[in-house]
Amino acid sequence: MYGFEAMTFNIHGGYLEAIVRGYRSGLLTAADYNNLCQCETLDDIKMHLSATEYGPYLQNEPSPLHTTTIVEKCTLKLVDEYKHMLTQATEPLSTFLEYITYGHMIDNVVLIVTGTLHERDVQELLEKCHPLGMFDSIATLAVAQNMRELYRLVLVDTPLAPYFSECITSEDLDDMNIEIMRNTLYKAYLEDFYRFCQKLCGATAEIMSDLLAFEADRRAVNITINSIGTELTREDRKKLYSNFGLLYPYGHEELAVCEDIDQVRSAMEKYPPYQSIFSKLSYGESQLLDKAFYEEEVKRLCLAFEQQFHYAVFFAYMRLREQEIRNLMWISECVAQNQKTRVHDSVVFIF
Repeated sequence: MYGFEAMTFNIHGGYLEAIVRGYRSGLLTAADYNNLCQCETLDDIKMHLSATEYGPYLQNEPSPLHTTTIVEKCTLKLVDEYKHMLTQATEPLSTFLEYITYGHMIDNVVLIVTGTLHERDVQELLEKCHPLGMFDSIATLAVAQNMRELYRLVLVDTPLAPYFSECITSEDLDDMNIEIMRNTLYKAYLEDFYRFCQKLCGATAEIMSDLLAFEADRRAVNITINSIGTELTREDRKKLYSNFGLLYPYGHEELAVCEDIDQVRSAMEKYPPYQSIFSKLSYGESQLLDKAFYEEEVKRLCLAFEQQFHYAVFFAYMRLREQEIRNLMWISECVAQNQKTRVHDSVVFIF
């Protein structure tokens, strides 16, 4: 019942909510980012991070450092924190935390299948997989030739199995089909997660509905922009949009018929929350759109911490930490490639 969470939430969720709020206080600040952007080498970045919560994870790394090492170690910290929360959680929080990793599972499946299609080494691909999205039979994905085999041989025993019902076809796997599979899986996953959050009721349902609706709308815009000029029909494009969100259903009707970025823009400007995002871009420009969406997402995720007694703080923390790792990867790449002038281009400040 909405408004009564305070009476019972702390019985099972109080400890973990305190833990995640403590983790959140360890996120890098604007001052940290300004210092990182001044670094001349990756070792300087390591030295600065040694004063943060990433310190213990990087302290034993020898020089010369690589960007991949920094990202790997920072991701390891996130994984350790996630596993600690998962082992302490009881239902329904444990299921909620598992839902957060399904997106990474989908990305890992697509990475392995695409890599196999291009005859890449499976072991090399496994090293590139996100550790939060690993499952037991992931290495055997390489044997599948089409969607049906992929499901029957590998994915039937994973949490992704229910999401495959919409995209099991006998067509051979090629780049186009794999991308359609990724978006179909993501659609099914987001809709399932949305339904689960609605059942939790209260502040969790209210805040997660907003966060997941934003994610669904962002994916709808990205699918539209990426499919402009491809053989994907309007009907097929529309099938990839999630059946909820601020754009559902009328915005989806408009996006499905868009032929260029300016038409996407005019469709989105009818929705006030997205009007501010597109107002930052000049006409015909889509390169900065990702950053604008990330900035809006970070703003919404930070607002999740303003309320108590709900599960959305766990989702928000995981997303904020992933954004922080993206920031660190961008800064490290700019420093490593001596492109310091571009270092601010893709950094999204969190606080």
